[in-house]
Amino acid sequence: MKPIELLRQRIVFSENQFAELVLWRLAQPVMESRYSFKYRLAYVVNGKCVLRYDNEAGKGDHRHWDNQEIKYEFTTPEQLLADFQQDIERWNHENSCS
Repeated sequence: MKPIELLRQRIVFSENQFAELVLWRLAQPVMESRYSFKYRLAYVVNGKCVLRYDNEAGKGDHRHWDNQEIKYEFTTPEQLLADFQQDIERWNHENSCS
């Protein structure tokens, strides 16, 4: 089975803030993951990616918060999107963005 793209969307929040969401269903999980999803969610502010969730082969599920890489416990695509949205709100609050 070929990968099936489930989501590809860019959400523009302002002139200098946007999120890009990409999610695929795979025939089998990527290395170091238990689920058959491949994803890349990024939040960009002033041209810099300040928040990213992904599950690249060999690293498994994780998120990047500024310059830190933190393990992420993937459960469902819906929860992934909710967690990402919550982190965008948190980042904006902590960095005085609206």
